[in-house]
Amino acid sequence: MSDTSSETPTIPPTPGDTLVFENDRVRVWSMTLGPHAIFDFHQHHHDHVIIWPDAGRVQGQNLGDEEWGISQTAEPGFTMFKTVGSAQPLIPHRVRNLDNCEVTHYIVELLGGSPNKEELAMEFNDRGSFDIAG
Repeated sequence: MSDTSSETPTIPPTPGDTLVFENDRVRVWSMTLGPHAIFDFHQHHHDHVIIWPDAGRVQGQNLGDEEWGISQTAEPGFTMFKTVGSAQPLIPHRVRNLDNCEVTHYIVELLGGSPNKEELAMEFNDRGSFDIAG
């Protein structure tokens, strides 16, 4: 009998709950979170753009962290770009909705490999904020 408590959990590479579109260059997901709902741990393997058509407030927690150290506030049109790089996927994380209403955002994965080897800092427009504690 094996002890599974020390095994690494399988983290899905699905950054949303609904696949909206896919071809050989892009994959588009939506993530809809009900009031105070959590989207469980997932991992990004591709450079991607995140688009918030409406306002929302979420927190994120990286796997292994005790605190929800990621904070994001979106105004309508908030857009972020993340270079994941080709060396490894992002640290698995989960997201929770801080609002009393449902929120939806879209994740556009850029398929075909990153032009960068290493992960780069998040870039975003002036319609919101994205902060990592620490």
